[in-house]
Amino acid sequence: MKKVLITGANKSIGYETARQLLQKGFYVFLGSRNLENGTAAVEKLKAEGLTNVEVVQLDVTNDDSVKSARIEIGKKTEVLDVLINNAGINGGWPQAALEASIDQFRQVFETNVYGVARVTQAFVDMLRKSPQPRIVNVSSSGCSLTLHCDPTWKYYSHKAAMYPASKAALNMYTINLAYELRDTPFKVNAVCPGFVATDFNGHRGTGTVQEAGTRIAKYAMIGADGPTGKFISEEHNPETGECPW
Repeated sequence: MKKVLITGANKSIGYETARQLLQKGFYVFLGSRNLENGTAAVEKLKAEGLTNVEVVQLDVTNDDSVKSARIEIGKKTEVLDVLINNAGINGGWPQAALEASIDQFRQVFETNVYGVARVTQAFVDMLRKSPQPRIVNVSSSGCSLTLHCDPTWKYYSHKAAMYPASKAALNMYTINLAYELRDTPFKVNAVCPGFVATDFNGHRGTGTVQEAGTRIAKYAMIGADGPTGKFISEEHNPETGECPW
């Protein structure tokens, strides 16, 4: 049975991704910053008959929390097959480039960039023991530098200084990670779940969590011939999935 760790999986897209991978036969370590919320999510999944899941207290912004999670999961298994870096924050609105404080920038980057690096580095030894390790960094087409410079793009006017910048930085981290692991069985990709209606965006999105979960789960399960080092947005590009950086 393949094993996956999903950060920020107690609700919304992370939860739905956990649900779909459980349905595909994975064992899920459900990462949740708040243990109570994570426990409630696990109970809800088990009520559906999806029993191969357990909660792990995991605050991606806290070194001790990540180290503790690594120890706890290490007691259960020596091998981790998939890491989905899903935990993220938007930083609140508005996000004016000339008005957002440095503390606001720092808070968003702490979760969306440093948190991903922190968790990935903590669990890469377990991933190396998998015959087909996969890392999915949940990104956003809204961080595409190319698209944001195109006045014809439908979201061209949806500018924000902090969140897109953090995800653009995450994309660069993904490129470097994929490059460092290029001669191994790893597949590392940045995947946009789409503009999904969740509390993350005040339910203004047009997509569903089911669609989002399917998109993320797909790249958690790609085979040896699958892509690596790519930026994927099937909402933006339904044909090939590739999104311009």
